[in-house]
Amino acid sequence: MALFSRSRRAAASGPAPLDGVDTVLADLDGVVYAGAGALPHAVESLNRAAAEGRRLGYITNNASRTDADVAAHLRELGLERTAPDDIVTSPQAAVRLLRTMVQPPATILVVGGEGLVTEVARAGYTVTGSADDRPAAVVQGFSPDIAWTHLAEAAFALKVPEEDGGIPWIATNTDWTIPQARGIAPGNGTLVSAVHTAVGRLATVAGKPEPPIFHEAVSRFAARSPLFIGDRLDTDIAGAQAAGIPSALVLTGVDRPKHVLAAPANSRPTYIVEDLRQLFEPYPAVQTDGDTTRVGDATVRIDGPALRVMDAGSRPIDLLRAGAAAVWNSGRAIFGFTVQAELYADPFLRP
Repeated sequence: MALFSRSRRAAASGPAPLDGVDTVLADLDGVVYAGAGALPHAVESLNRAAAEGRRLGYITNNASRTDADVAAHLRELGLERTAPDDIVTSPQAAVRLLRTMVQPPATILVVGGEGLVTEVARAGYTVTGSADDRPAAVVQGFSPDIAWTHLAEAAFALKVPEEDGGIPWIATNTDWTIPQARGIAPGNGTLVSAVHTAVGRLATVAGKPEPPIFHEAVSRFAARSPLFIGDRLDTDIAGAQAAGIPSALVLTGVDRPKHVLAAPANSRPTYIVEDLRQLFEPYPAVQTDGDTTRVGDATVRIDGPALRVMDAGSRPIDLLRAGAAAVWNSGRAIFGFTVQAELYADPFLRP
């Protein structure tokens, strides 16, 4: 007897991820572009979403550029109506946090790129790169030009623990990696970790996955029914979930199928898509029959400690969705399973 009746198969698709969405909030690195170039299908998909009446906004943890520079880059890629106000950046979130700790025109030691320096100066603070200027706080963000000397100045300024009278330390984000045209490169988290190792202190994080940057975006764009699109579970998806926003993980950036299967409960996306075109497709429903899970024509089964592929189906994305749903709904962590290698396969686009 078939596990799934013909009538259940016919009802196996739900609305598309973008159905009912009035505002699309997208991460940038790994979602829209990798390095300077656009990722396949990203620009045309976002333009289609806008043409259908949805507001577009972008939330980025990358602190190396100003909102105006990011907007100009997006226009060059073909998102022609992008304005600086469409970009919500982690430097903006860091400055909002800084204002709760230190008032301008205090001197702030900034470790980062033009995007961070501009936001700190725009808020009325005095920017320095030297611990000798007795800064009132350190704000650290990503820049590809950061050197040992910049990290050393931060360490010198942060040598006294905050509980002993030391100054605040704010990190725009702690992303461990950043997608580039040539592959995955170290992100701001590695630079923050270097300072942490030197001084034994932890930074306060302003950007994703903390909710304030998402709340700022929802407020700025007057979003009533937003969808956030990201490529990282630990920052993008966890942050959207913490902020109460439905999310889509797109497999064009950092996190891969093995990460999806292992995602903890606080980092599980509402949708999993290969690329942004699938945001417009009816999303296949998860069907369960005992220990068997089916998505589309892909079927997996939990057999004691084993997660087995019963039918790989016609689309790798549906097999991944089925495997993820089976693990997530089991109440067991991924290390509690023996997982067939086919479920870890990664035929999906990546930088």
